[in-house]
Amino acid sequence: MQIASDDLPRHLASGLKPLYVVYGDALLLAIEAADGIRAAARAAGYAERDTFTVEQHFKWAELRNSAQSLSLFAERKVIDLRIPSGKPGVEGGQALQEYVANLSPDILTLITLPKLDNTARKSQWFAALERNGVMVTADDVPRGALPRWIAGRLKRQEQTADNATLEFLADRCEGNLLAAFQEIQKLALLFPAGQLSLDDVKDAVMDVARYDIFKLSEAMLTGNAARFARILEGLRAEGTATVLVLWAITEDVRTLGKVLQAVQRGGNLANAMRDARVWGPRQGLIENAARRMKFPHIERAMQQAARLDKTIKGLRQGDVWDELLQLGLRFAK
Repeated sequence: MQIASDDLPRHLASGLKPLYVVYGDALLLAIEAADGIRAAARAAGYAERDTFTVEQHFKWAELRNSAQSLSLFAERKVIDLRIPSGKPGVEGGQALQEYVANLSPDILTLITLPKLDNTARKSQWFAALERNGVMVTADDVPRGALPRWIAGRLKRQEQTADNATLEFLADRCEGNLLAAFQEIQKLALLFPAGQLSLDDVKDAVMDVARYDIFKLSEAMLTGNAARFARILEGLRAEGTATVLVLWAITEDVRTLGKVLQAVQRGGNLANAMRDARVWGPRQGLIENAARRMKFPHIERAMQQAARLDKTIKGLRQGDVWDELLQLGLRFAK
């Protein structure tokens, strides 16, 4: 069974299962999901908890031994297994398969993982977790869905806001759900239940966004010039190294160029994207950009990126941040 983290409270209210797996790249949602599962377990009488973090030289026998032993003071317990790397290794993968094949009704097992790549999700150990447990996805909230997510969080504290206010909050907290969460909690402390005005929110909210370089590439590929400029300015204010910004942009420009070159030679777009190793969330971004752009346009963008690289290295005069902006605006709709 697979459910989104937002659906977890309803699921837990109907009863607990022996195995839960929380995975995804949204740290806030993953933390909340794991906390919710542990709280439900405590309420159901799981009084004991063993916590394991899988690092180098982790002994997988400890997991098996924990499952086979209950203390004299607890009839039920939680085994909290954390795999920060998302890679249990060969031994760990086999151990997980054996473990979930023999789950005890007196033990609730919670496994937390980061966002997984395609290789991990196609592995036998992950398939075993899917067969035997409840998979809770904690995926990051995309920009388009962020106002609705904020509205849902405000509703929990009996507050509402109009679309303009929600968009304002989304812009301020883009790329950082933890920052959005903190600002929403602040609004609960500052204002009573009911409708929030845009002016009140503007006065209360600081610019807490922690801008993400990869969100910058996303804005570029979608042709959203205003968003690109805003994120770029945020990265500049935070002191982000220009070489990292250029690298992130250039990686996607180069990938897009490979795809368009293959299509120009008569290839199929889907095959071109597969050959360029475009998977996951980037697939839709690259595909949409490929349908908008032509290969000569990408060639000129790469030439500009090469000149910008020389500017960053001090081999050429120029305003690096302005040229980064001009490079991104080449992709504006």
